[in-house]
This record gives sequence, C-alpha cells and structure tokens, in this order.
Amino acid sequence: MNRSLTYATTSRDGTGEGNLVVRRGLHADHDALAILAALDSSRPLTGRTVVADVDGYLVAAISLHDGRVVADPFVPTADIVEMLRVHTAGGRSSVARPRRGFLPLPAPRRLTPRLV
Repeated sequence: MNRSLTYATTSRDGTGEGNLVVRRGLHADHDALAILAALDSSRPLTGRTVVADVDGYLVAAISLHDGRVVADPFVPTADIVEMLRVHTAGGRSSVARPRRGFLPLPAPRRLTPRLV
C-alpha cells in the first residue's frame, strides 16, 4: 500500500475546497495525529494508520489495528471518514479482528445395538 489516492473535492456551493489525499500514515505524521486526536477528544491512534489530508492538513485518520477513527470536528469529514472506512475494509490486523468462537464438537456416541 505504497500508493496514495488523490481526490478533487468541491463543496455544495461549487467552490473548490482543495485536494483530498488518502495515504498511509507516516512517522512524520505522529504529531499531527496527536493534535487531531486531541481535537476529537479521543486518545491517539496506535499502530499503522491511513490518513486523509486536504492540502497538507490532516483532517481524518483511521487505525489499521483496531479501526478507530479520529477526525477534525471543525471540518465536515463524514464523507471522508466513510471513504477511509471503505478504503481500509478488511485491512486491519488479525489481532484486532473479532475472533469467531468455535463450538466444541459433541462427544462421540457409542454405536451399540439397541435391544428390543
């Protein structure tokens, strides 16, 4: 997942807001992710992330570890968050995925002839 996706965004009134880039979070994004989490009143994301930035400013991010999202509450990001969720669907680590419990097999029954 080395590539980034770029989307041209426009507002409803037709004025351009800027370019939206969806990319893998980098180590250099650590401080920006911490600020984004503080704006969102949540704890910082852990593990690998995918971020969305508009003109170089991070507006939302999703953790590939547990699927948590942080977003700038002062920017309309509902569509961007949905795009991040779709983009990363199935990409979370196996540790974070809910494990499906297996039911134990029933004890084998003895095959004995039935006396009538």
